[in-house]
Amino acid sequence: MNDSPQNSVADPLAQVRHDMRTPVNQILGYSEMLQEDAEAAGQNASVADLKKIQFAARQLLGLINTKLNAAALSGAISPTTPALNIAHRPPGSPPPGSQGETNFLVKLKGHILVVDDHENNRDMLSRRCQRQGMTVETAEDGRQALTLVRERAFDLILLDIMMPELDGYSVLQQLKADPATRHIPIIMISALDDFDSVIRCIEAGAEDYLPKPFNPTLLRARISVCLEKKRMRDNEQLHLRTIEETQRRLGDELAEAANYVRSIFPPPCEAPLRVDWQYQPSTELGGDAFGYHWIDPEHFAVYLLDVCGHGVGASLLSVTAINVIRSGSLPNTDFRDPGAVLSALNNAYPMERQNNMYFTMWYGVYHAPSRTLRHASGGHPPALLLTPSASGEAACARLRSPGLIVGGMEGIVYESQSCSVPVGVQLVVLSDGCYEIRGPDEQVMEFDEFERYMQANGTQPDGLEQLLRWVRRRHGEGPLEDDFSILRIQF
Repeated sequence: MNDSPQNSVADPLAQVRHDMRTPVNQILGYSEMLQEDAEAAGQNASVADLKKIQFAARQLLGLINTKLNAAALSGAISPTTPALNIAHRPPGSPPPGSQGETNFLVKLKGHILVVDDHENNRDMLSRRCQRQGMTVETAEDGRQALTLVRERAFDLILLDIMMPELDGYSVLQQLKADPATRHIPIIMISALDDFDSVIRCIEAGAEDYLPKPFNPTLLRARISVCLEKKRMRDNEQLHLRTIEETQRRLGDELAEAANYVRSIFPPPCEAPLRVDWQYQPSTELGGDAFGYHWIDPEHFAVYLLDVCGHGVGASLLSVTAINVIRSGSLPNTDFRDPGAVLSALNNAYPMERQNNMYFTMWYGVYHAPSRTLRHASGGHPPALLLTPSASGEAACARLRSPGLIVGGMEGIVYESQSCSVPVGVQLVVLSDGCYEIRGPDEQVMEFDEFERYMQANGTQPDGLEQLLRWVRRRHGEGPLEDDFSILRIQF
């Protein structure tokens, strides 16, 4: 058999003690199980004889421990001085488990692998575990153990230290180095009586260490603790996988919902009016929505709304309101009158019936024959009417009419205002997420600064793309704090 380097150097008789204790341990183990069976059958005479056998075996173990060590043989200690004896019962004392296993523990459930190069040791330990309700498989050496562990799932491994070819310590190291097996609890069981071996095993990741002969009740308790820890970890991993799967599924559903929201936005167009836009939600689902369409051959509607908050609730409300506008399904409402549209929406979506959510909105209608734009807003940022100039900086007019948030109070009447629209003028409709940007200095951009930027850059062909890049540079890393929605119409 192979011995660990530390063990052979520290005590050359460790192997001898190990080999002599092994058969004595088997006598103890089998006699204890026979005693339990005899007690259960009421065979008191047999119980007494078995106890005598166990008593003699423990005396023999005591002699092996005290006599067969280098210090005793060299005369450094007296023959009566007890040697190191890790967790063994003192010679001559009655075994703590002599009355059989207690019944306060329920039957243990688990798939156990017993690894030992001695067939009798494997048999004895397997029977002990099977009596306690566990399913047991065995391996006669370290290499067979590694093969079994990588082929099957085990809840616990009972691993002997001293084995030929590949010892238990090497098996322990390989199992703990493999992410697939490192979480399997391992109890080292050996007749080796060396503290260095115990320390090495614990440092290498062993869950516990039990010397031979082991107390059946102590063995059961240690196994119970390891199985409970394994069960708890398995449950944690199951919960984690469930959470990850739920998050993945939710992510897929949110992505699908986000694609749907984008799908309801009309595509940019070139004629008869040139329209382009930029949209960047702060989360998977934002509260902004916008649209534009010809109400009839003469009237072109453009609108943008911003629901308070973000996420699924805000997105549902924004999409619902936009679809109502697109379909013209507000009863008794002239969609060519912006004020009438906002008044109808305000009455249709009171915040107390929308989970206390409201929205702001800008709605405009362009009358092509007269080149007139009527508009109304409810708590929304002003739209900008940009008139290009030869100097490169556009003249700018703010288009905003007074009005409360939409859904805040029923019965509000929104007023419409009108302005003329010269040829070449560009209308920019936006949400407040386009300018309420908090920079690294925690300062929030004012609307005036945004307006100056749009005067300088907003009429360029890629003006909206430039704006989004500028906003992102100003904001820094991470998602924007609010939805970024802006559209531009060139008349």
